[in-house]
Amino acid sequence: MEFVHAQRGGAAGLITLARPKALNALSLDMIRDLTARLLAWRDDPDVQLVAIRGSSRDPADAAASRPFGAFCAGGDIRFFHQAALAGDPALEDFFTEEYRLNHLIHHYAKPIVALMDGIVMGGGMGIAQGARHRVVTERTRMAMPETGIGLFPDVGGGYFLSRCAGHAGEYLALTGRMLDGAQAVAVGLADHRVASGALKGLWERMASGAIADGDALADALQVDARAADAMASPWPPGPIDRTFGLGSVGAIVQALDEDAAQDDWARETAALLRQRSPLMLHVTLEQIRRARTMTLADELRMERDLVRHCFFPAHLGRSGAATEVVEGVRALAVDKDHHPRWNPAQIADVDASMVAPYFDSPWPAHAHPLRDLD
Repeated sequence: MEFVHAQRGGAAGLITLARPKALNALSLDMIRDLTARLLAWRDDPDVQLVAIRGSSRDPADAAASRPFGAFCAGGDIRFFHQAALAGDPALEDFFTEEYRLNHLIHHYAKPIVALMDGIVMGGGMGIAQGARHRVVTERTRMAMPETGIGLFPDVGGGYFLSRCAGHAGEYLALTGRMLDGAQAVAVGLADHRVASGALKGLWERMASGAIADGDALADALQVDARAADAMASPWPPGPIDRTFGLGSVGAIVQALDEDAAQDDWARETAALLRQRSPLMLHVTLEQIRRARTMTLADELRMERDLVRHCFFPAHLGRSGAATEVVEGVRALAVDKDHHPRWNPAQIADVDASMVAPYFDSPWPAHAHPLRDLD
């Protein structure tokens, strides 16, 4: 079954992620289909813009009253779990090809609009954040929750989170906290906030040719955004910058603990961090700090190194089921007990010798899987 539906409408190339039962989570075949379609349209002079949405039902149902659903809940984590345990080499292909897709979208020569109605997490963020027009609604729920499954915010997460306002990137990367549409605009992870009801008309105008190029698309988005409720949701930039700008995970948690008795946000945030993989909290903070001065290509190469070590942490003497990521996915999506057995179990038990080797590339530069990204 095909989970990526592509159609032409006027000067627009229209892509629907159509795996609604999995909240449009990405499989390797979907990544390949998306890449092939974008490459074809990149070189087609009749295509002037591209739009991407997620579907809540079969997009072949033209009468669907709600054609938009979750944008994309991320990568297929059940596949990660199965492939890691089975030693399936497709796991390596998944991340190499996904990161190449992320790079392609960021550098696409034609305007791409990502219509992020509903859930947008992980791999969905990797698709959306490279788009020229990142559109959210009142239904948007956006997050990079990877530390909760023993991973780090990949798909270019280090690049786009590190460029958020203040130290919001560290906060979002470590906690995996969910944002609504207004908050996404406030921190710089979205460009336009429109009413969800406007998306169907916008899509139809692109499909009919009424929106024929990038300028017309930008004008239409500005009109729809002005019609939306402009009220922003509460966002605590002061506490976030003060706390998540500190030098280490330990210092961040200590500061939160000191404020916990008088501050609900500090208490809840400290509790949330203690649910995440302690090891990957430390790796993630280092990733975000390094990424702040990196190009996208270099950051994606770093992520490819990191993800190899996540599934094959030889420096820790672990493999298979003993890795943080396999344990995290087990607890969330396989056994669903929501009680991962992290190793180390406490934030204070992670030392630098556990973290530093994650940033050593397992490949020489000339053999790196993403060596040709520029």
